[in-house]
Amino acid sequence: MGRRRLQHHRTALLAGLTVLTLSLALCSCSSGQDAPAPDALPGATGIPKLTSVDINAHDRAQLRQGGTLNLAITQFSHQWSPIQTDGSESSTIAVSKPLLPTFFRSDAAGTQTVNPAYLQEAHAEVRDGHQVVIWTLNPKAHWSDGTPITWRDIEADWHALNGKDPAYRPSSSSGFELVTSVERGKDDFQAVMTFDRPFSEWQSMFNGAANAPLLPASKVATPDLFNSAYLDAIPLTAGPFKVERLDPAAQTVTLVADPTWWGDKPMLDRIVFHALLPDATRTAFAKGEIDLLNSGPDLAGYQVIKNTKGAAVRRAGGPDFRQLTLNARSSLLSDATVRQAVFQAINRDALIRSDLNGLDWPAVPLNNHLLVANQNGYRDNSLGLSRFDPAEAARKLDAAGWKVDGDVRKKDGHELNLRMVVPAGVDVAQNETASVSKMLKDVGIKVTPVTATPSEFFTKYVYRHDFDLAVYALIGTPFPASGSRATFVQNSAANRSGAGSSAVDAALDQAAAAADAGTASEAINQADGELWKVAGILPLYQRPQLYGARADLANIGAQGLSDIVWENVGFTK
Repeated sequence: MGRRRLQHHRTALLAGLTVLTLSLALCSCSSGQDAPAPDALPGATGIPKLTSVDINAHDRAQLRQGGTLNLAITQFSHQWSPIQTDGSESSTIAVSKPLLPTFFRSDAAGTQTVNPAYLQEAHAEVRDGHQVVIWTLNPKAHWSDGTPITWRDIEADWHALNGKDPAYRPSSSSGFELVTSVERGKDDFQAVMTFDRPFSEWQSMFNGAANAPLLPASKVATPDLFNSAYLDAIPLTAGPFKVERLDPAAQTVTLVADPTWWGDKPMLDRIVFHALLPDATRTAFAKGEIDLLNSGPDLAGYQVIKNTKGAAVRRAGGPDFRQLTLNARSSLLSDATVRQAVFQAINRDALIRSDLNGLDWPAVPLNNHLLVANQNGYRDNSLGLSRFDPAEAARKLDAAGWKVDGDVRKKDGHELNLRMVVPAGVDVAQNETASVSKMLKDVGIKVTPVTATPSEFFTKYVYRHDFDLAVYALIGTPFPASGSRATFVQNSAANRSGAGSSAVDAALDQAAAAADAGTASEAINQADGELWKVAGILPLYQRPQLYGARADLANIGAQGLSDIVWENVGFTK
């Protein structure tokens, strides 16, 4: 039996983009150290050179024990499982990260190292021509009901996430669909996972940075449990914090340090997440009622940060981007030619300058769905579809049978009237809707805005494909191929545009199985070229990771590609 050790720790090539979020979403330089904002955030001619991190890093000894951290989220969720498709948004993910196991830690360059709280060791090797990953668990790790975390949890999560049973509704099956078996190793604390074909990004599995934490077998073992055990409840946890109270009336989630946690003692006593509209979030930060404000591309929020006494700006170039989603399942947008016309009718330069005006962030269009401009492998594969060209857009609409009839194009008696869903209280989205409406009107496309509350924007409209156009951000992970797969492949519940092709799927699969970064980069760019053709998502710009923080708040902020080590978050002495 031949055995060959595969690479253990891997620096991620790029960041995948999986998590849907509103404009104000929650969610290397050198090891553990803050990086400065790239070139002090250069002007429009510059692009940040490296993904950085800005978290006011301090050793635990420099922090005071205790205290409450108040954070904002955009909604009080209904589904609190981040690996169920309705939980694949920023608020659920933000709340779950201090609570659920992550087998790896990610630094600002995306390098993965084993998290000793949960794993003693993990490696990949080749057995009989197949990739095998050996997961050796920390026997001290346990769920909040005292049950040990064992190989059975890994097996149950694989069954739920591998896509074989459609009754399960996972946010992503990336990697898990390649696994043929999970078996007990030398004891209950070791799992042996065999793959049908190589999966280079296996470290994305059970990884909080990839928004794929481990959940307990007792809560995911059947489709009903998987889909409903975390509805309006967080029944089991296994992290440095546990749930003290879910309060739908107050729209708060309160976490407390778990006294049974076996790792480093959390510096904080308590974390309180507050579901707030953007304007209320800004006001709360100015009053000192929340300690961290995720401003993103919001000038009003940035001004609040700069005008708040005792606040510090934290900023980094991350893997996140602002984009426009076109619903290919809509009868009006089912033709890729029409979607391409919409792309070319939008003046992204003007839109981006308006969004980023006053933010000290480079107003540079993003011309890749999978990579941001400051990362290795980035190139423009848009074949002209990223260029503002209203004359070509009009030609495409004519060719698709949508003829000018007065102010609005018509076909078979129907107007080309697109419903654009807009989250209430999100200024950047309101402004984008007004601009896009005017630009599309110039080529004979009517836009009808539909205002949604933040709690309904995804659940009522985007998740149900009940829209034609929607603008929001896609938030990255350290895994370029697997992290992006669910967002873009056909027949994925997380593909909110509904656009895709077998060519996209094949290229992403090739990237995930690549033996080296160069091969992966080529496959990723091939997939991007195909994504421009199917025209489901129009990238706008790399989204600023721009935060305001209470000045004495340490080890949290603009994370870049790194993840938050929650037991180390606290306030300086």
